Amino acid sequence: MKRHHLLLAAASLLILGTAAAQNQVDNQGRRQGHWMRTDKDGSKIFEGDFVDGLETGTFTYYYPDGTIRIRNTFTTPGRICTHEAYDEQGRLLARGTYNQRNRHGQWQFFATDGHLVKEATYNMGVKEGLHVIYTPSGDTAESTHWLNGHRHGRWWKRLIGQGYITATYNNGGVEGTLVEYDDQGHLARRSLYHNGFKHGLTQRFEADTLTVEETWHNGTLTDRRIRLLTPNPQFISVLDIVCLTPKGKSKTLLFLRDGTTLEALEPSETIYDRLGTEFFVSANRKNRVMVDFHSVQAASTDSEGRDILILEPQPPFPIYLDEDGLKMVRSRQYQDHSPLDQMLDQTN
Repeated sequence: MKRHHLLLAAASLLILGTAAAQNQVDNQGRRQGHWMRTDKDGSKIFEGDFVDGLETGTFTYYYPDGTIRIRNTFTTPGRICTHEAYDEQGRLLARGTYNQRNRHGQWQFFATDGHLVKEATYNMGVKEGLHVIYTPSGDTAESTHWLNGHRHGRWWKRLIGQGYITATYNNGGVEGTLVEYDDQGHLARRSLYHNGFKHGLTQRFEADTLTVEETWHNGTLTDRRIRLLTPNPQFISVLDIVCLTPKGKSKTLLFLRDGTTLEALEPSETIYDRLGTEFFVSANRKNRVMVDFHSVQAASTDSEGRDILILEPQPPFPIYLDEDGLKMVRSRQYQDHSPLDQMLDQTN
């Protein structure tokens, strides 16, 4: 028994001696030599070497189970180190260089399956240079140029199929032309920007055919003109349309602000997609009737007690309201200005 106690005492002294050899501080309060820190359960948090209070060599940080979480290897004591971060299964998540605890130079980020997710460049913690995001197959998903923490230069982003969108940034805002191509590689949108706002002409295309043309001024929409397939295809401003209703399966009847009607040789859904839901609302969802929110006046009933819509100007045919249409009329009574009101105010 006495010998057992002696062995325990010797082991304790050895542990104390090892601990005493670590975590040393000189008379100036600077860390020196090998350091190791543990949590309350005795699991290592980190270990590494100091010279005159500066980290040197390799510092390793651990998960509670002892798996490496971070490995920092200092090339300049206390200042510059290469960095590697791992998940709890030991898979590399990120690597790059720190300069005074700031990301500096090129960094790489990885998914848990090992594929490269992103490459980025930093200047003392600030995004600068080319940043590229990759798909799981290794193709470029998005590339952006940065300067002083702002997008600056060409930007490109992959969309579905053959689609992509590209523009040029200037100090964080889009400047010049932004273009977008659909999944078949056809031009879908082209917009002009200034100081990060839409300014000038925005065009939308369907299978390379221009279908919507908008005018913007410093981020404010001032007009939208949509293409209608008539015996002589034409563009018409949404400001001139009061309501639309299907005429069979492949035609649409439009009532215009000047009191005339126009028949388009296209399904109503095709035209609705071009109108913009910020200006037109459903009066009768089942019958697929859309009305200009600005023109809504009130609801009434006909001789058979059916709810009908009162518009200004009033179309030569009745518009029967469903329940949602009635709610829309009530909400209109509490609106001072709709988006279309504002557009009309600017044109008056």
